[in-house]
Formats: sequence, C-alpha cells, structure tokens
Amino acid sequence: MSASVPFREAVKVWARVAALSFGGPAGQIAVMHRILVEEKRWIGDARFLHALNYCMLLPGPEAQQLATYIGWLMHGLRGGVVAGLLFILPGVISIMALSWVYVLFGKVGFVAALFFGLKAAVIAIVLQALVRIGRRALRSRALVALAACAFVLIFFFGVPFPLIVLGAGLVGYAATRMGRQDFAGGGGHGAASGQLVPDRDTVLGETLPAHARPTARQSLKVGLAWLAIWLVPVAGLLLALGPSHILSEIATLFSGLAMVTFGGAYAVLAYVAQQAVEARGWLQPGEMLDGLGLAETTPGPLIMVLQFVGFMGAYREPGVLPPLLMASIGGLVATWVTFAPCFLWIFLGAPYIERLRGNAALSGALSAITAAVVGVILNLAVWFAVHTVFRETVPLRYGLLRFEAPVPASVDPWALALSAAAALAMLRFGTGMVKTLAATSAAGILLHLAGII
Repeated sequence: MSASVPFREAVKVWARVAALSFGGPAGQIAVMHRILVEEKRWIGDARFLHALNYCMLLPGPEAQQLATYIGWLMHGLRGGVVAGLLFILPGVISIMALSWVYVLFGKVGFVAALFFGLKAAVIAIVLQALVRIGRRALRSRALVALAACAFVLIFFFGVPFPLIVLGAGLVGYAATRMGRQDFAGGGGHGAASGQLVPDRDTVLGETLPAHARPTARQSLKVGLAWLAIWLVPVAGLLLALGPSHILSEIATLFSGLAMVTFGGAYAVLAYVAQQAVEARGWLQPGEMLDGLGLAETTPGPLIMVLQFVGFMGAYREPGVLPPLLMASIGGLVATWVTFAPCFLWIFLGAPYIERLRGNAALSGALSAITAAVVGVILNLAVWFAVHTVFRETVPLRYGLLRFEAPVPASVDPWALALSAAAALAMLRFGTGMVKTLAATSAAGILLHLAGII
C-alpha cells in the first residue's frame, strides 16, 4: 500500500519529475512513466494508462493532472497537492524571471535577435504537434471533416474556441450514441514501449486505497473547498476592483478558459490569440510567439505561457502600481486561475473514474474534440506563420468572413528562411526541440552581429 512509500521520498521523486518536465505533454508523460512505473514501480501500466485516459477527458494540462492524480492515489490529498504544485513550480519561477528579462531587455538588439530566431523554431514546434496529434486523432473521414470544419470556423469566421469544442463534443457524443463507429475512442499520448509492468507487481498493487472510496458528503466538501480556492480570489478581485480592471479581466478570462482547455496549450493559444491579442490588445502577435518560445524552453506545462500573457497584459495597464509589480501580480493571477481548477477536477472526479471506463459515448465525444483540436492547431500554425514571416497584415471582411491576410510585399526573407529550416530539421530529420530552439536562436544572434537584422 501507499504507506510503504514514505511521503518524504515521494516529495523527492515528484521534485525530480518536475525538474525533467520538458518537451511538452508527450515527453512529460514519458518521463513520469519511466520513473513511476518502470523505475519505482509505484503503479502498473494498466493503472497508469487508465489514469491518463481520465486526464485526457478533462480540460487543462493532462501531464500536470496525471501527476496530481498519481500523487493523490499514493498519498491522498496531500500527495496530490504536492505532486501537482511541484510539477508547475519550476515553470512559474522560470517564466516569471524570463518575463522580467523580456520587458526590461527585450528591445536590446542582442535579446531581440535571440527571440527573432526563437520564433522560427516555435512555428516548427507547432507544426510538429499538428502532425503528431493529427496522425493519432484523424482515424476516419468523419474526423478529418470535423478537423477541417473546425479550422474554417475559427480561421475564416472567428468562432470562439469554446463553442468549437462544445459543438465537436456534442457531435461525437450523439453520433456514438446512434451507433456510428466514426468517432470510436482511442489514441492518447501513450506510454513508453517495452515490457508491461503488471499492477500486481507494484507498490500500490491491484487494490483501491481507502481514500479512493469517498462518500457523497466527502465529495461535496472537496468540491466546495476547491471551488472556493479557485473562485473566491476571483470574486474578491471583481468586488474590490470592478469587472473592467485588468486583474479582474485576467481572472475572469482565464477562469473561463480553464473549463474549455481541451487539447492542450497549442489549441488553447488560438483562443488566447483571439481574446488577448486581437480583442483586448494586451500583447502583439510577435510577443505571443515569444511567450510560447519561453514556455517551450522551461520545465513545466506549455500552458504556462498564460502566465506570460497575464504578465504582459498587466504590464500594459499598471494603474497606480509600478508596471513590473502589476505585471507580476497579473502573471500570478493568470497562473492561479489556470491551475486551481485542475486540482478540483482530479480530487472531485478521480474517485469516480471507474464510472467512465468503457463508456463509448464519452469516448466518442473525446475523439471528436481531439479531431476539432487538430483544426484549431492548424489555425494557430497559420496565424503564427503569417505574423512571423510577414511584417504587415490587413484585415479582410466579407459578410460573416473575417480574417487577416498577409501583405506579400512585407515578407521577411530571413524569418522565412529560418522558419523553413526549422520545420525541415524537425519534420524531415527528426531534430529535437531543444536543439532546434538553440540553433535558430544562435542564427538570430549571428544575423544581428552581421548587421542583417
């Protein structure tokens, strides 16, 4: 049972997992599988994948939620809190420090050149995610059509991401209930290959811990407690500062986002671009790319880019406070309302996970959402490419159609060349993310030293 793993040892293991959590959800899940299943043998493959499938059904970063789930499974509430917090802590600290550097020195030639190269790699990274998820998700013509529909709706008509997710889920759920096999469940990031570790040969074994058998009263208490942790600070900001204050806007925007963040950071960023860049003007498209580049190079979930967005939004509207102080508060508010709901979903829902096993309709809904996410990520890749390779865009409006078109004469040949080279390296030759980021950043610096940019 979990008592055979001392809590102090578990804390050390979770700190190690956090320190190695680079490379997006697929890499992070692989690290957890290697350490928790293969090396420590806390749980077996079946239990690990069952927990992962549940986390895939939830809004939010599945890797962080998986860490929270396994921590809860091993040591109850305190285990889940420690595992979940440690998973994001290195990213919170890193992004905050890099955000300060960005606003203080981002316009300095050397730093600007580094970010110039970084943006090229970010486009390639998003394309790689698009290919990886597309191969896993688009297993039928109906799913391909759904992905194409999602791209058209968000790119050409500006339909909000939450509506696309909701619509796709309803289509998959209804079609599966009607007996259609087009949305049959499957996929997922998958665990490391090799010989499977049976649950019976692990520390936890095949039994269900006592804390995983809650009563309805306990579930109600847990749900209300974590709702309060999440929403009381939001309500406090609204009452104290009013709904139009920048901190209130950050809290409400990302609280709403926390409930619809299916598909991970790449899908969510399309909606963030709609709201934070186009609708609110908190940051520029290039700055959005810079923020994703920072999140790619630091440990923790890629959704940590939302801390950078909150930081920049508050920095631009500091009110009576020093801009960097307000920016830091804005970044922390964004982080709070992004991750507090993740603990709610796990601690409230995990004990009832067995009810979700084998539910074909829910599996169909997830498959449909994942397919729609492919279309949304394609939109994000196009949006990033347009704002990186071209210096100017013009808004086009034809009835309900509305999108930004690049001005061909404003193409940046060096940005185009670096982006193409990064995409070729990652998609054709399998170059790793870190190596590609380092190479394009170095190229940007060399172009600056040569007086080209």
